[in-house]
Amino acid sequence: MEGIYWIGGGSGAGKSTIARRLAAEHGLGVYDTDAAMADHAKRADPRTSPQLAAFIGMSMDERWLRPPATMLDTFHWFRGEAFDLILDDLRRRPRPVIAEGFRLLPALVPPEARAVWLLPTPEFRRAAFDHRGSTWQIAARTSDPERALHHLLERDRMFTDRLRAETRERGLATVEVEPGLTETDLTVRVAQLLGLTDA
Repeated sequence: MEGIYWIGGGSGAGKSTIARRLAAEHGLGVYDTDAAMADHAKRADPRTSPQLAAFIGMSMDERWLRPPATMLDTFHWFRGEAFDLILDDLRRRPRPVIAEGFRLLPALVPPEARAVWLLPTPEFRRAAFDHRGSTWQIAARTSDPERALHHLLERDRMFTDRLRAETRERGLATVEVEPGLTETDLTVRVAQLLGLTDA
């Protein structure tokens, strides 16, 4: 899949922000996998996306008040369900393009791709959610918002840890996103790792 740059990583790492900046600076399109989730949920085959089908039928409490480890292991996007629809979308898009989102799992992105994964610390992730005003967006719709938020943050921490291990195992490029790392510094680093600028 020539002409595609991939930015994956944990939630709240700045993937969308960095992708938009790089697109503006280098004349690239942007494919936001988060924006495609609703469409993909409708188009996905329940036979190949069973966890997605189960998730759609759950209440908010059933989705977000389960133990974090269970949430991690059964969350459909974390399992790569409907990733084929991402590839289908990309085949139809003009290139060059940056594909970005947490659904870009190390095991599923083509091994020869120009790709980087952003790995936020828990402190950075929480600060990013607070800055966006999205911290309680999901949790507030459950019967126990405090517990739901704790479970969501813990699930996301575990997901980032999983990404860290998988990228290390495969020798893939990563950036640790910590408090104090500026947007400009992160943009420059990602551009270098994707081969958009010289190191």
